Amino acid sequence: MCLILVAWRVHPNFPCVVAANRDEFFGRPTAEADWWPGRTGILAGRDLQAGGTWLGVTRGGRFAALTNYRDPAAIQAEAPSRGALVTGFLEADWPTAAGLMEIARRGAGCNPFNILCSDGAGLGVYESTTGNMRILGPGLYALSNHLLDTPWPKVTQAKSRLAEALNDLPKAAAMLDLLRDAEPAADEELPRTGVSLEMERMLSSAFIHGESYGTRCSTIMTCDVDGGVSFAEWSWDEDGALAGMARYHFQKGAGP
Repeated sequence: MCLILVAWRVHPNFPCVVAANRDEFFGRPTAEADWWPGRTGILAGRDLQAGGTWLGVTRGGRFAALTNYRDPAAIQAEAPSRGALVTGFLEADWPTAAGLMEIARRGAGCNPFNILCSDGAGLGVYESTTGNMRILGPGLYALSNHLLDTPWPKVTQAKSRLAEALNDLPKAAAMLDLLRDAEPAADEELPRTGVSLEMERMLSSAFIHGESYGTRCSTIMTCDVDGGVSFAEWSWDEDGALAGMARYHFQKGAGP
């Protein structure tokens, strides 16, 4: 993932709202979001190259999503997949705080990452580059490829638009629009993360459209006060056109 937005206990009818974009190379094999065979109760997309996932939810209401921390100098080619950290949290029964500690232990050999996770009762974040883990209170949060709420242009703009989009719930059109925003930031607003200026420009928009790399899917998940969970994923091709659509609705704690 390269952009994750969470509204946690802000809306009176939807205590958890997630809107996220996954950015990846188009050549990396991926399975669209579905209930995982042999993994009871996990709804997520799948990375078919390394296994694991970038974002998922369970029938019990557990949730986790991960972004890479952009630092080309820190990348180790043989490091274990970070997607396994998301899967591990979803499969476990750890409370959020204990889960953050376990993620920190398991992720020690991984390339830099950030992860947001929830056991349904609490929301937490772990940032591997600082070792910082904390439980988050009610509020709007945004995570891209730096630390939580780092004020990159797409982070601040997306958070502002998410606040407005909450007024349109249960409709998701406004949230999808903000995830589809392909306008790059001005050069003077760009971060410097160790990639070329041309790459910084391409990566600065919420929706990324490159020749071999870009936004592969957009996900919107809402959890309502009655335990209903709605999950929608839009898949995009190399031209930024719709390539697939998956929708699910279930009640927390309900069987398959």
